[in-house]
Amino acid sequence: MTRRMWMWLCAGMPLSRPLGAGTPEFDRRVRSVIDAYAHPKGSGPLGYANIAAKLWLHEDLALCSRSLEELLAAGPTGDMFWMFPITAIAYLDKGQLSASARQALRSSFRTYMPYRGDTENHWLLYYTSLYLMAQMWPGQDGGQWYTGKSSEENLREAAGWIESWVRLTTRRGQGEYDSPHYMGLYFLSMSYLAEWAKDPAMKKRAAMMLDYLIADYAAENLDGIYVGAHSRVYDRPVLEKWLNVSSDFGWVLFGLGRPMDPPDSYIIFYLLASAYEPPEILKRIATDRSQPYTHYERKRTRNRWRFFDDLHGPVYKTTYVRHEYAVSSDQGGALQPIQEHSWDVTWNVPDPRGVENTLFTLHPYSSLVELETYFTFPADIGISGVVSSKKSYDSPDKFVGGSPFEKIFQDRDSVIVLYDIPPGTRFPHINGFFSKDLVDLREDPSGWIFATGGDAYIACRPLQPYSWMPIEGGGKRLFSPYLKNGIVVQVASRSEFTGRDVFQRAILALDLEFHLEPVPSVRFRSLNGRTMTFTYGEIPQVEGTPLAYDRWPLFGGPFVEAAVDSEQLILKWGKMRRTLDFRKLTMTDTP
Repeated sequence: MTRRMWMWLCAGMPLSRPLGAGTPEFDRRVRSVIDAYAHPKGSGPLGYANIAAKLWLHEDLALCSRSLEELLAAGPTGDMFWMFPITAIAYLDKGQLSASARQALRSSFRTYMPYRGDTENHWLLYYTSLYLMAQMWPGQDGGQWYTGKSSEENLREAAGWIESWVRLTTRRGQGEYDSPHYMGLYFLSMSYLAEWAKDPAMKKRAAMMLDYLIADYAAENLDGIYVGAHSRVYDRPVLEKWLNVSSDFGWVLFGLGRPMDPPDSYIIFYLLASAYEPPEILKRIATDRSQPYTHYERKRTRNRWRFFDDLHGPVYKTTYVRHEYAVSSDQGGALQPIQEHSWDVTWNVPDPRGVENTLFTLHPYSSLVELETYFTFPADIGISGVVSSKKSYDSPDKFVGGSPFEKIFQDRDSVIVLYDIPPGTRFPHINGFFSKDLVDLREDPSGWIFATGGDAYIACRPLQPYSWMPIEGGGKRLFSPYLKNGIVVQVASRSEFTGRDVFQRAILALDLEFHLEPVPSVRFRSLNGRTMTFTYGEIPQVEGTPLAYDRWPLFGGPFVEAAVDSEQLILKWGKMRRTLDFRKLTMTDTP
């Protein structure tokens, strides 16, 4: 952030600026996204995003007014996913809409009652929108609002929740953490508040949270692709990792990778509000892969309504990043319902569009116990209700989901995954995703599987027999129907070896011992020369030293640092430092 922009922020001035005030490359990317929505291909009716983009450009105002009235006359739908687009339109209006269109917009917040939702992003969208609309229409009684509360009561409730969310996130991490899809909703919510909140403290808090959220993504991306582990990801994008909202943000914010065509609507609403361009230190963190590094994060589970004494459990993440590939994991377990992605290998490719540049395994867990832990709906509609929207949840061949019977241990670019599935469990097998884009896949008589992804050599050692199942569209699913199971994975750069055969010989020379009874246990000396010891249900060890989960940082690594409960974040690159202190609402830069 420039000195001028920081002075604006402290004075409560808008964070955004007209195109031409930022770096030319960033402004060109911003304009291309806005133009794509303001001038959509085809001749269909305008949607909310199209109207908002045209208002930003001050174009086709009569058409915008007419289209908005038609949309509202048809009846709002979508709850908080209706609230955030209509809020943007209200703030972008600035006298451009007709009086009747503006009145229809105001009436909609009296006659339509949006559902608050049941996830973290739902609540943040809901309260961000309610906060801004209550701010826009102050002094009105409860009869003018769908909530039955006055403008001041709505504003106070919304502000209280937003502030509590920032406090919890900066103390214990996000619950809906590191989602390559839903990250866009957190970014746009903070963009809205940083630009449109009138209260200086709320505006400043949101602007600081933009740095916080962007840093969270910047340290775990590989040329714009968000590497695992994720709290939530969808079926197709977990395989074709480029096909995520994160790709749009990586391209717009940092010029990384390639955006979707057209970019997802989440990025347009981020840009129509603050259009915040990250500072130089975040650009360096997002793009510097000159040296390998390990990055640590602590997050929290989603709210657990049953079967646990604590509302949230800790999530311990490890991510190892090189410019050729990344390996990332959490500790395993059912940490999020339905869409969890617990570990993967991701390799870099020149053009990721249509490429499945990842490898991982999972237990395809499906259970009413999981759903009753994280949801409050009646048991008799649990699985059927979930499958109506998340269709793969109850599928034995799915590639998305966490399991309480999966435990994971990562040290740099080595991973051990263990399974101990109780008899009678639904879908008592493990699935392994082996991409169509892996090259030279070989099965060695030793039990190791070798493959190459981009410039990454990958070695996998299943602990039990397996067979291959075809995947529609290409690739193979490793299927292993054994309750006590596991896999050892070692990744290395092509540049570290003179050839594939040399890598293979190095893997075969490594010490590997394992047994499956009474529970799976592995002792593995990795290519890094470090001995990993892991027994299911016990704390993993490196060189005989147990992992210190009790001292795991909120963020730790060469670029981002934060202690649990500190409400502080330190960004680091070279001698540059930026310190965010959310208790004092201060931001300090060291050039």
